[in-house]
Amino acid sequence: MSSPESRPERASGAPAVRRGSAVEPIMHRAARIEDAFHDFRARRARKRGFLATIVPYTGYGAPSWVRILGRVVLAKDPRPGSRAERLHRKREESVRGWRSFVSVPLAMTTVTVEIEGERHEVVTDRGGVIDTVIPVNLTPGRHTVRLSTAESTRVFEAPVFVVDPKATFGIISDIDDTVMVTALPRPLLAAWNTFVLDEHARVATPGMAVLLERLSAAHPGAPIIYLSTGAWNVAPTLSRFLSRNLFPTGPMLLTDWGPTHDRWFRSGREHKRTSLERLSQEFPGLKWLLIGDDGQHDEDLYGEFTTAHPDNVAAVAIRQLSSGEAVLAGGRSKADKHSEVSGTPWVYAPDGAGLSEQLGDLGLIH
Repeated sequence: MSSPESRPERASGAPAVRRGSAVEPIMHRAARIEDAFHDFRARRARKRGFLATIVPYTGYGAPSWVRILGRVVLAKDPRPGSRAERLHRKREESVRGWRSFVSVPLAMTTVTVEIEGERHEVVTDRGGVIDTVIPVNLTPGRHTVRLSTAESTRVFEAPVFVVDPKATFGIISDIDDTVMVTALPRPLLAAWNTFVLDEHARVATPGMAVLLERLSAAHPGAPIIYLSTGAWNVAPTLSRFLSRNLFPTGPMLLTDWGPTHDRWFRSGREHKRTSLERLSQEFPGLKWLLIGDDGQHDEDLYGEFTTAHPDNVAAVAIRQLSSGEAVLAGGRSKADKHSEVSGTPWVYAPDGAGLSEQLGDLGLIH
C-alpha cells in the first residue's frame, strides 16, 4: 500500500510529457524554483556543519502493516544529553511559529527504518517528508520504530499505534478551531497565531481535551487521528501543545504547503478528503466519530464522507464558532439537515462539554 504523498501529484488534465514508455507530469515552475531554493539552502547549511536530522512523527497501522511518518531536515547535531542539546530543546519549545517554516528539508534522502529487528530503507519526498507503508507482523498496541540516516550516528524513535482488528470505533478530529483556538476564518489573526505567537500562548478549546479523554476511556483501543490542513513544519509544535493540554496521543495527518507538480499550493480541502477516504479503506471495520468545526469546510467534507460511507461513521460532532467568528467565516452552513439526509447523527455545541453531553445521549460516552 503506497502513501498518497508518494504517488505522482498530477490532477486530471494536467500537462504531461512522454519519456520513453512512461508519461510523467511536467513539474510546475513554482515547484522547480522551490527545489532549486532548497538545494541552495542545503548546500549552505552543510558548509556550516549541519547534518541530516530526523523529526519523527507518530505512525499507525494494523498487525500486518504500519504507516511510518517523519521528516528529514538539516540541523545542528548536538551530542545527546549535552548542554548544547538542552539549550537547543529549550529554544525549540519557545520559538515563534514562523521559525518552524525556515528549516531546511532534505529531499530524496535514504532513511533506515528498524521495526522489531527488521530493517527497511525508505526515501524522503521533495519536502523531506517520510510517508510510507511497511509490511510488518506486530501485535495490537503501541510500538517504537527506530529511524536513522547514514550520515549521522543518532537514532530517532517514533511511536506507532497498531489498531486491533477487533476494534469497531475510532476518532478523527480536526485541530484548528476544534481542539486549538486559532481563528482560522480570520486570515490576519490566523497568520498572527501561526507565525508570530509563542506556542505557549496558544489556547485549547474549552472542554475538548476532556471530551477526547472520555471517548478514549469509553472505547479502549480506539485510534485517535488528528487531521489538519496544517503544514508538517508545525508538527512538533502541535505535538507539544496536545501533550501540554492533556489531549490523548495519536497520529497527526498534516500536509505540505509548498507547490506541487501542477499548482502553486496544495489543496488543504483535498488533503482532508483523500485522508478520510484512505482511512476508510485501511480500516473498513471501524465506525468513525468525526469531530470538526463550522468555520471552514469540515461540515461539507464530513457530509460528503457520511453520504459516501454511511457504514463507516458513528456520528459527527461540530464545534460551533462564536457568532462573530461565524460571520467572518462567511456564515454558518445549513448542516443541521445532514442528519436527515445521511441518517448519521450530527451534534453541535460551542465547546467540549456541550458535545460531550450530546454524545452521551447517543451512547458514545458512558
